[in-house]
Amino acid sequence: MGRTAVRKNKVAKEPATKKQMAAGEFKAKCLGLIDEVNETGGEIVITKRGKPKAKLIAFRPPRKDPFFGRLKGIVRIVGDPDNLVKPIIPLEDWDMLK
Repeated sequence: MGRTAVRKNKVAKEPATKKQMAAGEFKAKCLGLIDEVNETGGEIVITKRGKPKAKLIAFRPPRKDPFFGRLKGIVRIVGDPDNLVKPIIPLEDWDMLK
């Protein structure tokens, strides 16, 4: 199992395994390694001539925040919310601005 680290009052799980593998070996075992990384949450660094070239990590779907309510608790409307949709310029003066 992986170690846990505390960051900004949240507990983040570090990868369970971290391996290095040559590109030729990775090519031969690719499909099995994908399943292994997905199950364990580890990562594999793929090297070419001893230099890191790529990293295989488990896919985590992006967190979808709801559009409505996104600013709840951050923005506060002061006054009458109905005033937000009323026109700034009186309708009688609108023709004068054309």
